[in-house]
Amino acid sequence: MSEAKLREELYAANENRAIIYKLIFDAMVNEFGLEKAKEVMKKGIYARGAQIAEGLKPFAPNDFKGLCDAFIGGIPDDSKMFAPTVTRCDEGGLDIEFANCPLKNAWKDMGLSDEECATLCEVAGIIDYGTFESAGFDFQMTALPEGSKEKCYLKIREKK
Repeated sequence: MSEAKLREELYAANENRAIIYKLIFDAMVNEFGLEKAKEVMKKGIYARGAQIAEGLKPFAPNDFKGLCDAFIGGIPDDSKMFAPTVTRCDEGGLDIEFANCPLKNAWKDMGLSDEECATLCEVAGIIDYGTFESAGFDFQMTALPEGSKEKCYLKIREKK
């Protein structure tokens, strides 16, 4: 199989993941209401992040260079899929800006509103909380520019 075909299948798999998230979330909203659906789905996604954390635990509490290499190195398509830019990586912490999200792209392609995308981003983004908190770091995710949902910005620090 060619590299181009593998890349095509990789991106299609992530689009499928976004569609599945949306369909499961909608079913849960219909069954339990918005807030309960968010709560339950976040629990499952956080748990998946905690599983991913196993590979990052050796870098806690403050090997941010090692953490950066391991985390960025695990992003598909030589990290192009999420287009990260490391804006800080020193003894004080690791900051990463993501210029792309295949999940959000798929949700926009599905015709979801900005508000619906923001809700699904909130739910799906909890995976990073599960990953970094379970690996032994303090973690914060914000949006850039501030208040928008255009880019995700991760701040990873030593656990206090």
